[in-house]
Amino acid sequence: MTSHFTFRSASLAVLASLVAVSCGGGGGSDSSSGEPTDDRLLVVTTVAPITSIAANIIGDRAKIVGLVPEGTNSHTFEPPPSAAELLSTADVVFINGLQLEEPTKELAEANLADEVPLVELGDETIRPDQYKYDFSFPESDGKPNPHLWTDPTLVKVYAGLIRDTMVGVDPDGESVYDSNFTAFSSLVDEFDEVIAATFETIPVDQRKLVTYHDAYAYFADTYGWNVIGAVQPADFGEPTAGDVIDLIEQIDAEGVPAVFGSEVFPSPVLEQIANETGAVYVDDLRDDDLPGEPGEAEHSWLGLMKSNFVTMTDALGGDSATLATFELRNVATDEATYPQ
Repeated sequence: MTSHFTFRSASLAVLASLVAVSCGGGGGSDSSSGEPTDDRLLVVTTVAPITSIAANIIGDRAKIVGLVPEGTNSHTFEPPPSAAELLSTADVVFINGLQLEEPTKELAEANLADEVPLVELGDETIRPDQYKYDFSFPESDGKPNPHLWTDPTLVKVYAGLIRDTMVGVDPDGESVYDSNFTAFSSLVDEFDEVIAATFETIPVDQRKLVTYHDAYAYFADTYGWNVIGAVQPADFGEPTAGDVIDLIEQIDAEGVPAVFGSEVFPSPVLEQIANETGAVYVDDLRDDDLPGEPGEAEHSWLGLMKSNFVTMTDALGGDSATLATFELRNVATDEATYPQ
């Protein structure tokens, strides 16, 4: 896991350069430095999947800046103080919500100009009676599972909320936002058809998930999977011995064929659980760290989901051949800043 110092340093470097640009005023060149300025709207986002979704709807009509460095635990990320200046110049802020990014939300609320929208996409997408609670997000803690972006059907709602918000702050761009939303929705529908057919190749009694982190609750509900459990508890620390024993017993009882770790946050505990139960251990899943490099088609929400679903399908006895050939593409130019 990357150190807090590295997260902070990366954020400071990115934010410092972006603040200089976003505070430069109108188009042309800054009179004091001669540097070109960017007079487009400034849209600030948080985790990389949301940044990618926003980029598909907004394209190059606004400057999009993500705040949460990829490979960071987004649940515990605290923005550096310099993020306050960036937020103070933002025209729109999109966060996941559902209590995922509370420090960022608090900083935004304290620094946003009057009338600037702070949109909590998850809270606008599902009602409280639709919240999912599980091992990583117990109801007793009052924080629902916030991982809606692993469910493509809910991502379309996110995209619609982004479109509607941008039309409100930039009416002149309505045709662009509408066109991009229509194209993105069609792309998600096409992807949904392919993954649904792919999942049908997995034996019904093997569509079971044991993961490092509970990130697939809404996905499982939509596609008829069964989430057996996860290793990471609500405090994002290590599970107790009792937790481990309980999970081993569940895996044995359910006949779970594979358990899935995180590529970004390796879990020796989960690997040991796999060894104890005879399940295959696969450590290739990602929660919000996009594959590839910024600028590549793979580095996108769609690339993230395709990678994860191919991995899950193969490990659980399905055939991912059709999904593996699905073309990755954005429907609009992605010039967003993804801090690394």
